[in-house]
Amino acid sequence: MAICKECNQENYGWCKPCNSKHFQNDFNNWTSGNDKIDKLIQDAQLNADYYWRVIEWIPYDRFKDIKQIGKGGFGTIHYARWIDGEIEKWDIENQHWKRYREYCEVALKKFDNFVNFNDVLNEMKIHLKTYIGSSSITFYGVTQDPETNSYMMVLDYANDGNLREYLKINFNNINWKKKLDNLYRLSLRLMDIHKLDIVHQDFHPGNILSYDFNADLQISDFGLSKLIGTNPNNPEKKNIFGVLPYIAPEVLSGDEEYTKAADVYSYGIIAYEIITGFPPYPDIPHDKDLAMKVCNGLRPKIPFHTPKLITRTIMRCWDARVTNRPTFNELSDELRKYRNDCLSKDSEIVIQIKKAEEFSANQKSTNTTTTTTPTPLNYQTHPQAIYTSRLLNYSNLPKPKNEENFERELEELTKFTSGLSIGDSGIVDLDMSNF
Repeated sequence: MAICKECNQENYGWCKPCNSKHFQNDFNNWTSGNDKIDKLIQDAQLNADYYWRVIEWIPYDRFKDIKQIGKGGFGTIHYARWIDGEIEKWDIENQHWKRYREYCEVALKKFDNFVNFNDVLNEMKIHLKTYIGSSSITFYGVTQDPETNSYMMVLDYANDGNLREYLKINFNNINWKKKLDNLYRLSLRLMDIHKLDIVHQDFHPGNILSYDFNADLQISDFGLSKLIGTNPNNPEKKNIFGVLPYIAPEVLSGDEEYTKAADVYSYGIIAYEIITGFPPYPDIPHDKDLAMKVCNGLRPKIPFHTPKLITRTIMRCWDARVTNRPTFNELSDELRKYRNDCLSKDSEIVIQIKKAEEFSANQKSTNTTTTTTPTPLNYQTHPQAIYTSRLLNYSNLPKPKNEENFERELEELTKFTSGLSIGDSGIVDLDMSNF
């Protein structure tokens, strides 16, 4: 505990009453030009329990070296260096905010002109809520492009980029235990977001960022997210936006609204990508024909050498029977157990991982060259395989169902895994050719 030098009260390094007063005294000295954004920033400042929960209005001229580095379905991402850096604490002697990380790297998210302002504000609100819960990338504040008058979110710059880019470059150097660790960490992030009664609705590897994928990962891009139960009469909610391979079949078909279970489906597809390194359906057009096949049970093919415990986890996530999918609470518990079991050399997950790594080693030994540097995955992407969010309103899609052998295979996997105990070394050779 620390003692505030202004009020002599104990705190944990951030005196909320005193700091709220300092923020409030400065409210008349700045404005975003929009009352709703001003209120969002002011409320966050008054309610901040720690310095990293503060957001602020940042004039555009406080950024240098601005350049576009990416484009999504609803806007562009720009790299910049923030001259001032983030607030750390109040400097009593000089009566101003002490800052640190001067000239720090940030990402500026600029929204396209066609994006409704209320949707922009909604994304800011939800990102702030998830950031406070430590599930999303750091949110520093809001700025405005003086040329276009477009508001921009100021976010931390993720040095390692997004998950898709990371996997393409580094996949061949990621072992199975690290894959399991990434699956677990990702389930925790979504569990925390769902606890806030938020559904993401646009969950794919392009929206999973990290400063260092060896340490942690964060979720980004809450442009389509919503708080469950809000705007129930909004006719626009029936529009389907997103990246087709990651959208649950019941959402594609219009059979159900987007729910937490649809985020779980997306997680299942991402989990497949984490264990294989390949995006789903890269070699075919992402069109209505693919949407129909997904509704009829098409799923990416899980390699036969994948540990069966992980195969079962993924299959449960993308089950067409929505109520059969696990929650992120259940997923995180399951994956935590597998991570803990990795400490025991006789555990089933260790045995299965060892077999998978032996298979991978045999595959690598057929190569004529070996290297310790990252070797990018080599695959071709169909020109109509689109991995950015877009409008996907397809009519007359079939009612979602699983492929013919899916439920039998999943039942066999469940029987096998439910009968396991620590030290069990039995391996069941299931036919996974249909997956």
